Amino acid sequence: MFTGIIEELGTVAAIESKDDSAVITIDAKGLVDDLGLGGSLAVNGVCLTSVRDEASSPPGAFTAEVSGPFTAEVMGETLRLTGLGALRTGDRVNLERCTPASGRFDGHVVQGHVDGCGELVSRDDHAEWSTLRIGIPNHLAPYTASKGSIALNGVSLTLTAVSEPSEASAWVEVGLIPATLSHTTLGDISPGDPVNIEVDVLAKYTARLLSFRDESTTFSSTDSTRETDSTQQGADHD
Repeated sequence: MFTGIIEELGTVAAIESKDDSAVITIDAKGLVDDLGLGGSLAVNGVCLTSVRDEASSPPGAFTAEVSGPFTAEVMGETLRLTGLGALRTGDRVNLERCTPASGRFDGHVVQGHVDGCGELVSRDDHAEWSTLRIGIPNHLAPYTASKGSIALNGVSLTLTAVSEPSEASAWVEVGLIPATLSHTTLGDISPGDPVNIEVDVLAKYTARLLSFRDESTTFSSTDSTRETDSTQQGADHD
């Protein structure tokens, strides 16, 4: 689990494309020095598993110029459904280690399971902050709400505005302070750039629960009590 608080900006050091997958190595600047084989790292909001093994990494990935390399195998589905497929060598990426049980919880619950890929529609840069409007897949719109939480490229943010249900294309807006603009890749993106979207997991679970609000499938506490009473009556009778 993650919280959407970016710890470091990494750089894509090498990419080895295969038939329907890729091996990506990232210069993580020491963030993963103690991250062994099988450890997790969120890269632009996508939870990836370390395969830190020089033998399985792209040529030139482990060099003196690459500090704290993180190498992950990324399957084709992830490349297609997230912005990772558009990464190129030299691109900067947002990095976050998984949250320790004793750590501070400064953002919101982020799983690193991207729900879809949107794109930056527009940005309005003010004197001290910026407003970004991101187009999102329409099926994700019900999980967004003004003042609610969202993860954009792995960054935990508060939504300042959302599209109305009647609009043909769904979108969300966020306001970014200078610290967020300078410490994450959101300060560099331009209209048309892909953005990984992870909506609030609490909204997803709520929607899932509500989808079962059919009388035939809803668990009834009354039925449970009746069964307990019946069992107790049988015991008393004996």
